[in-house]
Amino acid sequence: MENKKKSKKKNEIWEWTKALLIAVVLAVVIRSFLFEPVVVNGQSMMPTLHNQDRLILNKISKPKRFDIIVFHATKTDNYVKRVIGLPGDRIEYKNDTLYINGKAYKEPYLAPYKKMYKEQYGNNTLLTENFKLKDVIGRDTVPKGTVFVLGDNRRNSRDSRMIGVVPMDKIIGKANVLFWPLSDFKFIK
Repeated sequence: MENKKKSKKKNEIWEWTKALLIAVVLAVVIRSFLFEPVVVNGQSMMPTLHNQDRLILNKISKPKRFDIIVFHATKTDNYVKRVIGLPGDRIEYKNDTLYINGKAYKEPYLAPYKKMYKEQYGNNTLLTENFKLKDVIGRDTVPKGTVFVLGDNRRNSRDSRMIGVVPMDKIIGKANVLFWPLSDFKFIK
């Protein structure tokens, strides 16, 4: 009878050990290949994202135009920026209007800052200074295998205008969910 109890106890410990091992392996796989939490560091994505916001990254979908991504900018720093240009795109800013391949695009996420700058500094103040892609990266089009990114806080953002295009293999993932602070919880479009 005592052997039966010992055997049952060993079996129970083994079952718990297996369950914990499976849970750890699943957590590692999910975090490594599917989703990852990140913290926004700085003001470069305001008003869309704020310093210390917490995001969930989707690591499996390819970035599309206007997605918010996180990428390895340096060996120690990751940046959060918005994809503006895809491979082959021609990018230009004229009078606070984005042109991609000659077509004007609205950027509704910039409206609060555009309004604020015009109120503070007058109607001739630009949130995004005029530029052509060739002037900032030395090429007419976004190179293959890279994206051109900008921060939403255009006057306070270290982005592709300074650091150049971002290689696809440096992209960690695309921001899908803002989960902290809870009062700002939202799915990011």
